[in-house]
Amino acid sequence: MYMWFTWIRPRSHHSTVILELPKYAMPDEMLSLHTTHSPQFLGLKSGSGLWSASNLTSDVIVGVIDTGIWPEHLSFRDSGMPPVPSRWKGKCEAGTRFSPSNCNKKIIGARIFSKGYEAAAGKINETEDYRSPRDSQGHGTHTASTAAGNLVMGANLFGLGKGLAGGMSYGSRIAVYKACYIQGCSSSDILAAIDQAVIDGVDVLSLSLGGFPKPFYADNIAIAAFGAVQHGVFVSCSAGNSGPLSSSVGNAAPWIMTVAASSLDRSFPTTVKLGDGRVFKGASLYQGKPTKQLPLVYGRTEGGEGAEFCTNGTLSSRLVKGKIVVCEKGLNARAEKGEQVKIAGGAGMIMVNRDEEGEELYADPHVLPGTSLGASAGIAIKSYINSTKTATASIKFEGTVYGNRAPIVAAFSSRGPSAAGPDIIKPDVTAPGVDILAAWPPNISPSMLKSDKRSVLFNILSGTSMSCPHVSGLAALLKSVHRDWSPAAVKSALMTTAYTLDKERTPIADAVSETSISATPFGIGSGHVDPEKASNPGLIYDISTEDYLRYICSLNYNSSQIALLLRKNYTCPSHVLKSPGDLNYPSFAVLFDSKSRNLIQTFKRSVTNVGNPMSTYVVQVNTPSGVSVTVKPKILKFQKKGQKLRYKMRVVARGKRSAGDSTFGSLVWFSRTRIVRSPIAITWQ
Repeated sequence: MYMWFTWIRPRSHHSTVILELPKYAMPDEMLSLHTTHSPQFLGLKSGSGLWSASNLTSDVIVGVIDTGIWPEHLSFRDSGMPPVPSRWKGKCEAGTRFSPSNCNKKIIGARIFSKGYEAAAGKINETEDYRSPRDSQGHGTHTASTAAGNLVMGANLFGLGKGLAGGMSYGSRIAVYKACYIQGCSSSDILAAIDQAVIDGVDVLSLSLGGFPKPFYADNIAIAAFGAVQHGVFVSCSAGNSGPLSSSVGNAAPWIMTVAASSLDRSFPTTVKLGDGRVFKGASLYQGKPTKQLPLVYGRTEGGEGAEFCTNGTLSSRLVKGKIVVCEKGLNARAEKGEQVKIAGGAGMIMVNRDEEGEELYADPHVLPGTSLGASAGIAIKSYINSTKTATASIKFEGTVYGNRAPIVAAFSSRGPSAAGPDIIKPDVTAPGVDILAAWPPNISPSMLKSDKRSVLFNILSGTSMSCPHVSGLAALLKSVHRDWSPAAVKSALMTTAYTLDKERTPIADAVSETSISATPFGIGSGHVDPEKASNPGLIYDISTEDYLRYICSLNYNSSQIALLLRKNYTCPSHVLKSPGDLNYPSFAVLFDSKSRNLIQTFKRSVTNVGNPMSTYVVQVNTPSGVSVTVKPKILKFQKKGQKLRYKMRVVARGKRSAGDSTFGSLVWFSRTRIVRSPIAITWQ
């Protein structure tokens, strides 16, 4: 089996080997990787709240399972840091261009896991990758710095996004576990890395990678993460980049924090002006002078078969030299299209989305004047080219712009309902994952093209790979403030305090639509993370190992499947949950049989008071259409901190609905100072 990094890049092919577990065997899988302004966007302020000195001097350790790290980067210096915590049991492994001396008081551990990868893909080619924790792809360096990189003044990419760069928990330590290489990440290596990280003593694990949705007993990340959570380790994973396809969300086990991707209020816009006067807005990381009004070509006017995608060898130098070339997205990497235009002598490139890709724009560090445009602009431009023999266009680069509507959930972000566990809303939350600036190895070009000789210290990437380490770092901050909180408590705090209205106080939009339809819980889960509110959530929904075991027993897995998931034989007790939906989760996924007449479900929950000792909460339900909802009791009165109170929610469907229909609402507990919100998703199957 294969996994891929969850950033927006070409994906590797599948291959299969066998992973051996004690007494059990399952197919291995190769998985792939799923990235200055985000701290401010998230409300983190230097010297106050979670970013006050007392909270940032903690020794919380963030484990990053990825492509490794570039240890010499400014983001990983250890100036002024106290000694490594005595509880730390990890080590720095020597290898190609990496020695134990590359670790310091910031990077306190670095290990490599490659047995599964080499069994599937062959021996690591050390001319392309490092047989060591050193990063040859940039992804691991980027994600590690996003979670816990140091503050670096004047960070930028070609002058874009310039400012103070820093990880969400920039005072935390980093432990590196390299398990991802050129062709992906073996799931057996991921499992081994997670297990080792737990033994070493990490507090938080960040995994910006994943594979196809599958049952939890066949998912090595779910298997290993369950072991980690039992030892008090918070596990954050990217949701995947297969959106807007329904039920594409990965890493959906309820003990994992599954993170979707959304935009910041920062963009890198361009202006494309056609010869007939029409103007379109695009996005690009290219920085240079605007082009002149130049001839515009597309399809047969730029080359032979396949030229519309600007793939290798399809463009004719005779037809494109000195012109702006229109390239459709697909088949090859976005920056590679510009490379092909440049090789053929073109003067610029306009990359347009196909209809199914909608209006979402990607900002890329093109090697020539280039920009991306949405599908509607692409249709208009192609029609213009076909209507005249003298089509022209110009491209102007606008730099860095702030104040855009945000957040907007990214179209690429994988969506629910979860195919592996539809009884839990996934993803859990959304976080910044579009055009994220973070650390980058200086020997890897920003476009990742071999022909691109530019060297940068920071790069701008998009993907759920980028949103995941934001939440990993925020979890580290919460752990620094609440050392006694369980992983489920941290997760609950981030979920119940998340917001669903954007900066303009309108519902968070979905980039899949030009008309900005509202995002649903299947796109953003509980909403966009709000770390300062999460640090004092009022109530939490806690979940113990025993609760998770009862949940697993309610999934109708057979004894062999449960043994695979738990990595040991286990006999389910007689008092299992009546339904998976009774897990004490901070959200509600209600499943109704569209063919049944008796459509009533009751959910049980328990909330723990972590706020004011004497506090009263009153319930309010935003009822989804097609159902009625009652909650008992309607008022929760707490007498002390740590007290637990229970309630029930009863949902009754009204009338018939078609299979596949979904409606959404929320259940909110209000006190004088706190709002504790849980989304409700009703789905007819």
